[in-house]
Amino acid sequence: MLPNTGKLAGCTVFITGASRGIGKAIALKAAKDGANIVIAAKTTQTHPKLPGTIYTAAEEIEAAGGKALPCVVDVRDEQQINSAVEKAVEKFGGIDILVNNASAISLTNTLDTPTKRVDLMMSVNTRGTYLTSKACIPFLRKSKVAHILNLSPPLNLNPLWFKQHCAYTIAKYGMSMCVLGMAEEFRGEIAVNALWPKTAIHTAAMDMLGGSGIEIQCRKVDIIADAAYSIFKRPKSFTGNFILDENILKEEGISNFDVYAIAPGHPLIPDFFLDEHPDETMKKTESHDPVPQVKEEKPQPQPPPQLQPQPPPQLQPQPQPPPQLQPQPQPPPQLQPQPQPPPKPHFGAVEETFRIVKESLSDEVVRATQAVYQFELSGEDGGTWFLDLKNKGGKVGHGEPADRADVVMSMTTDNFVKMFSGKLKPTMAFMSGKLKIKGNIALAIKLEKLMTQMNARL
Repeated sequence: MLPNTGKLAGCTVFITGASRGIGKAIALKAAKDGANIVIAAKTTQTHPKLPGTIYTAAEEIEAAGGKALPCVVDVRDEQQINSAVEKAVEKFGGIDILVNNASAISLTNTLDTPTKRVDLMMSVNTRGTYLTSKACIPFLRKSKVAHILNLSPPLNLNPLWFKQHCAYTIAKYGMSMCVLGMAEEFRGEIAVNALWPKTAIHTAAMDMLGGSGIEIQCRKVDIIADAAYSIFKRPKSFTGNFILDENILKEEGISNFDVYAIAPGHPLIPDFFLDEHPDETMKKTESHDPVPQVKEEKPQPQPPPQLQPQPPPQLQPQPQPPPQLQPQPQPPPQLQPQPQPPPKPHFGAVEETFRIVKESLSDEVVRATQAVYQFELSGEDGGTWFLDLKNKGGKVGHGEPADRADVVMSMTTDNFVKMFSGKLKPTMAFMSGKLKIKGNIALAIKLEKLMTQMNARL
């Protein structure tokens, strides 16, 4: 990990969403240098599912060696932002660094995203970042350090990143566009940059989104804290950059990234908006071999190549084999029933997959999942299947479920079997457009854990 140098001693760092997760990790990293931290966040009372408040964060920051100022701030409220900035300047004498970390997310498509959720993402991500930056800039201009850091992705206009969650992408890219514009507007005065993780980061919010077990596919928040610290050490001339955590830490000489992994050696979920991941990871995680059931069917149509080379050698030494050729042409009749399985390989594999799923069901799995899944499978022998993990004992079957599905997943039969057998990661399938999800995305991610348990049997 990146060592502290004391560079931020006495600096005042204003961080939105600093009561937990990535925001708090950046705060604690700066606090070790003896920095002043303004915790600008909403949580004043412990949330049942999201631990931490602005006050508990303040205690941790001071224990780490920094000074803390907890401020109740909803970044949608301009008055609360301005009030917190005034308090920070009054207590610490100015502001040296602003971290726009507060963010809202909903990975839903256009028709499934309520207007209220759209407004939330636009107000927190884009508008909140803009207003907080605007309030801090007059004081940042007076600082020798002068950094604005937005936790937002590179501006990638590949339609892949818009089609599954258009509203979220627009809102998140709004934060990145603030970097693009403000870096140029305040060039020479304030360094304005964006930082984005190369892989998923484990936070309480990620637990809510992905469910129990998701953490082993993530890195710790420490990697973002170290990357942010590396940026803060740089001069004002380092501006207008869209930085990946891993890349800037490599520049710092770090080569072993296992220290940041929750489960070293375990495959990691790549983050959104990075083109290199879907293509590269799809090649690594999606096997091009047929599924086991299809493997048994495909070798059988190969006898024809063996029949053709065999007759000629028998014809040359024995002119009389023609009578033997007549029984040999009979294999074609044997092959004709075998070409018929190609429709069955898909259906048979799907049916076999659900049979194994059924054997894996238990009351414990049902209690842990509490969701009904519907699968719309296209292609040959496609159809509707369901997996009920809400009602006692669980149930699978062909057709629509008795209860309304919480999640509807649409994909080809090939991709379905590959996904359940571990040859195609659901996250990669979703990010690349091979899997379409309608309904509760968090419940969809929960299903990935069950798939992992069954991979060895498929």
